[in-house]
Amino acid sequence: MTVHPFIEAEKRAGHSVKRACELLKVSRTAFYARRSGKPGPRTVQDAELTRRIAAVHEHSRGTYGAPRVHAVLKQEGAGCGRRRVARLMRAAGLEGRHRRRRHTTTIPDPRSALRPDLVVRDFAPDAAGLDTRWCGDITYVPTDEGWLYLATVIDIASRRVVGWATADHLRTDLVADALRSACQQRRPAHPVIFHSDRGCQYTSQQFAALAYELDVRLSVGRTGQCWDNALAESFFATIKRELLGTAAWPSRASAHTAIFDFIEGWYNLHRLHSSLGYRSPADYETALAA
Repeated sequence: MTVHPFIEAEKRAGHSVKRACELLKVSRTAFYARRSGKPGPRTVQDAELTRRIAAVHEHSRGTYGAPRVHAVLKQEGAGCGRRRVARLMRAAGLEGRHRRRRHTTTIPDPRSALRPDLVVRDFAPDAAGLDTRWCGDITYVPTDEGWLYLATVIDIASRRVVGWATADHLRTDLVADALRSACQQRRPAHPVIFHSDRGCQYTSQQFAALAYELDVRLSVGRTGQCWDNALAESFFATIKRELLGTAAWPSRASAHTAIFDFIEGWYNLHRLHSSLGYRSPADYETALAA
């Protein structure tokens, strides 16, 4: 903190430091701390808090902004406000990753059978319990070998990625592998709704036959309405912002390995979600089970 030279002059002249500090609205503690060269209590606290902020930011792989960093510190018992965290992050040059615009990878088939929208933009986390409503979509990853495509299946109740698959093509086999993986991992006890957009992969006869075999009810949003599948879109925005858009991928294999590590080692187990009360999908599912 910079102390006005007027106060120093007043002290040298034998005048009241207290009065001079009052006039300039500077605390006497700050004045004497500045003169002694020792940092004040607030400065010491900010330094320690900045160290903890940097540790949380590093653990998040450099992805968390002030809201999630604050949520972690709050869970750890740190008594600090979000604005203070944001201020210290700016001072330390730390920031979260921002989303980028995504391109379309699914093409509607006008000849496909009409299917209802069984979700109707209701993506509330605990609306119907685990393994009752899933959603999914396809995105792309540029690599030096060419495109790698990623298909996902996400549990709407917990935001957990319960199934996923990658391939070098956009055929129906890609989304079929993701749905099959989800059913093998979760083994739902009752029929589950799977919601998607109207991409030709999801409206094909092949996918419909697989859904019937797995006891899955298919649901689709409206053509050109991204909000009808907002949860799947949100996941892709996150993985592109926090992983896929942060490096160049020399091969499809390297991108696949990084996706596996992100989903299975970070996103499902540890990444905090504001919609889940700043808990990870795994923690949220544990709470629902309890």
